[in-house]
Amino acid sequence: MTTLSTLDFYQIGKSPIHDLDPKVKIVSAIAIILSNALLSDGQWGLFGLTWVILIVIAFAAKLNIIFLLKRGLIALPFALVSITVMFTIPGDLLYEISLFNWNLSITLQGMVRFLSIMIRAWLSVQATILLTATTSFPDLAHGLRHLRVPLILITILSFMYRYLFVLSSEAGRLLQARAARSASLPGSIKPSVTWNAKNAGNMVGQLFLRSYERSDRVYNAMVARGFQGDFLTYNPHRMKIKDWGLLLAFLATLIILQLIQLTT
Repeated sequence: MTTLSTLDFYQIGKSPIHDLDPKVKIVSAIAIILSNALLSDGQWGLFGLTWVILIVIAFAAKLNIIFLLKRGLIALPFALVSITVMFTIPGDLLYEISLFNWNLSITLQGMVRFLSIMIRAWLSVQATILLTATTSFPDLAHGLRHLRVPLILITILSFMYRYLFVLSSEAGRLLQARAARSASLPGSIKPSVTWNAKNAGNMVGQLFLRSYERSDRVYNAMVARGFQGDFLTYNPHRMKIKDWGLLLAFLATLIILQLIQLTT
């Protein structure tokens, strides 16, 4: 398996997960995110079972588990915003920190809430990565269309996806041109921070102008080739018995997790 681009997580391959209808994978990803949100704080066993489900799906999709785990870490810096709950939720005192004139108390309940939020974010991102790693973007767009997502949203998402590569390409050209014109000898004086900031500002302006002009050319080329708002795909998007069966089995598994929570 190979990855098409660093901006595209889709992994080319042949597996039972790759062959599923994209609607099944989209609904399953949304369902597991909702299931994570509904799990109470401190349900470590159920969080673990959810992670096992994701690992089983990754094995079935023949994905590299290390790839999944590393990509999932991208959510943790954003989830760290919730670190304040450790100090704001009342409960049993766990640890106390003196910071300047403040005394910050970490409670057990706050720590449990914080760790639960981090785990939820990590698991939800892994579910999303599994979706994008086993479903090409045209199939995702068509799946969303069949699920009655408004066309305007799908079109905006499609163009955003398309022009990410335009921005990346133009930024690469600018950096290459800068490197070609900024040769320096070993031991020479490094440019100042002010010079670097001014240069970066000029590059951002150039990137905006060049990307805007190129995006206009790309759009005109797409229209000239018959683009009407849809990304074409060879997938017929017809739900088969296998698709229905796996979707129902997956949803039933998540419902069982919620029932286990109610009985504990």
